[in-house]
Order: sequence, then structure tokens, then C-alpha cells
Amino acid sequence: MPEPASTPKAQLTVRGAIVIGVGAMVGAGIFALLGQAGAVAGSAVWISFLLAGIMTAALGYALVKFAMRWPSSGGIIVYLQHGYRSRRLVGVAAWLGYLTTIVVVCAMVASSFGDYAAAVIADAPSGGWLSKLCAAALVVFAAWLTVAGPRVVDRFQTVIVGLLLVVFAVFVVGTLSQIDVSRLAPSTYPPASDILASIALTFFAFLGFAVISFAGGDLTRPRRDLPVAMYTSLAITTLLYVAVSLGVFGTLSVDQVVEAGPRALAVAAEPALGQAGYVMMTVAALLATGSSVTATLYGARGLTETLATTGMFPAVFGPGTRLGRNGGLLITAALTVAFVTVLDVGALASVGSGVSLAVFLLVAVAAFRLRAELRASAALTAVSVAIAGVVLVGFVVNLFTTQRRSFWVMMALVVLAVVVDELWTRRRRATVVAPVPH
Repeated sequence: MPEPASTPKAQLTVRGAIVIGVGAMVGAGIFALLGQAGAVAGSAVWISFLLAGIMTAALGYALVKFAMRWPSSGGIIVYLQHGYRSRRLVGVAAWLGYLTTIVVVCAMVASSFGDYAAAVIADAPSGGWLSKLCAAALVVFAAWLTVAGPRVVDRFQTVIVGLLLVVFAVFVVGTLSQIDVSRLAPSTYPPASDILASIALTFFAFLGFAVISFAGGDLTRPRRDLPVAMYTSLAITTLLYVAVSLGVFGTLSVDQVVEAGPRALAVAAEPALGQAGYVMMTVAALLATGSSVTATLYGARGLTETLATTGMFPAVFGPGTRLGRNGGLLITAALTVAFVTVLDVGALASVGSGVSLAVFLLVAVAAFRLRAELRASAALTAVSVAIAGVVLVGFVVNLFTTQRRSFWVMMALVVLAVVVDELWTRRRRATVVAPVPH
């Protein structure tokens, strides 16, 4: 299959796509979710991250095959359009995918940034007004940076991710050399059902991988560069997550990790690296979460523009309206700030995990159905469907049992997507059939 010709929009290098992917994932994962995952999987969190990485690689295979066939800044939503004939199914999935993989992820990571920043500025508690103010400020800055264009985002992410990898290397070496192996013994692990349930939560830490598929329209040779960017960023992130979780849970007890919440890495660094280690990981947390929010909003810009252009979303999400050419980005930033204000990190993670996994399960099923046209392996696409399906069912059952409020919020999000899609569909039909005045 010949490579599509380069367009003026193709301004992103494969290195840029890799660092955008790593940057989007790392902030959402280690800093924002370690305490939440520890509350479910205990000291076996490293296993949960490893299994989530494997599942994400299987889903990534489906995304890569779609992206190689139909490279687009619309990412997973465009793939669903090709995979299903039902306009209603694709429309609801589009709203759910947008709300979870973009808005909820961005809000959760921004909340983590706010917690760290508030602690640094005034030793303020997590989730307080100062935390929410800092989170909102980050979203505004990241939106401004995204408006500057792909080249600026590429350079910014390259510098930040490079610094983060150096910091994490120091953290891993420092903590792994002094871990208490007994804290990681299999005898301390929770039941296998709890580890299975936690996979959907740790999968949320990998959701940034979808941003790479949104970059298809900005890459010069997407069919060559996207697979490299996808698998490289996933390999780096999975290795990082496993190593860091071993270091943290080998240094601190599960209760200490859960209590520390988003600041668990900074607390874990202190015994091995002293106060300098705590400061180092605090700075790293600010950089990582800032990088993640920037990468996610970058993905939102291309996604909303594509969906508005194709009529899936209202025109206000695209260029050429009163909001200007960045209407979708501005709306996304505003929604993110609203989510940050209303929900805490734990609720955002739980709600986003189940819904996001359901959307990616639909993508995997579509890849299996179109495997001949995509030139994809029947076995690999079937495995991605099976793994995602099992994890999703286990997570929803566990959420209903242990976090009933989050379960109903997740259901409410699904209902909201159905209602919004119905309202937009009716309005679009009314506009089409309305007589043109003379």
C-alpha cells in the first residue's frame, strides 16, 4: 500500500510522536494512579501494570492497523466510523471516547498537578481550592501551548520527557537498590480477582497511547512512523511503570502508598535519596503531569476538528465559528476545568477506566471484523477483543461491588453521551430538512 503524499500539515516527527505518547501516559499513570491501584492490587501493582501494558499493546496493534489504513487526526473515532454501520453506536462511542480519553484523562492529570503544586506553594491539602486553581491554570497554559502548533509541542515534550526519563532512572536505581523484598512477596498479594479488577484501573495509566493515533494527520509517513511510535512509547512506559511500582512498594507499605496518594513517588524517594529525592520527584511530578495535559489537549485539537468537519460533533468544535479555528480546544479546556472543579482524582480514574475500556473494546471488535481489509492477524485481533472483554467485565463487577457511587457516575456518563448524541442528531436533521429562505 503506497504511502500518502506529505501535506503541509505534516509537521510532527516520529520522535515527536513517541515523546508525545510517553508524555501523555506517564503523567496519567505513575503520579496520578499509584495510590488508587495500590488500594485494589496491593503490592502486586507491578503485575497489574505489566498485564495492562500487554493488553494495551494488543489494543495498540488494532489502532496501528487502522491508522496505517486510514491515517487521520480523528484517531479512534474515525476507526469506529469505518468499523460500524450504526450511526447511533458510532455517535455515542464518539462522545464517550471524547469525554473519557480526552476530558477525564486531562482532568485527572491536571488534578494531580494541582495537588503537588498546592503542597509546594503553601503545603495545602489535596483537592482544596488552591489545588483546583493550580490545575485550572495548567489547563489554560497547556491550551495556549497547543495553539502554538505541533512543532512547539514536539520540542516542549522532547525536553520534558527527556528530563523525566533521567529522573526516573535515578529514582529506580536508588529505590531498587534498597527495597525490602519481603514487601513484594507473593504472600502479600491480594486475591487474583482483585489483581484482575485493578488491570482496568492501571490501563487508565496507558490511555495516552490513543493520542499517538490522533497524530496520524501530522506525521509525514504515518504508515511507517505510527507503528514505531506506538510500540516504542508503550515499551518505554510499561518498563517504567513496572520498575517504579517495584521501587515504591518495595520501599513503602501498601497503607503508606495509599495514604500518600498522588505524592507516593516523592514519599518513596525520600528513604533512599533523602530530602533531595523528595524534591526531585516533586518537580518530576509537576513536569510529568504538565506534559501529559499538553499531550492530551494536543490530541483533542485534531480529534474535535475532524469530528466537527465530518458532522459527528457540532460545528462549534471545528474551525470557522465564533470561537475561531481552535473552538474544539477551547471547549475541551473549559470542560476539563469543570471536571477538575467537581470530581476528585479517585472518582475520575474509576469513571474513566471502565468507559474508556469499553470504547477501545469496540475498536478491537471493529479491527477483528475488518481484519482482511486492514491486513491484520485474526489471532492478534481476537486476543485483543478477548482480553479487553474479560478485564472490562471484571472491572465493572468490582466497581459495582466496592465503589457504587463511581459505578453510577459511570452509568450517568453513558446516559449523557446517549442524550447528547440524540439531541445533536435531531438538530442536524432539522437543519438539513429545513427549507432555504428565498
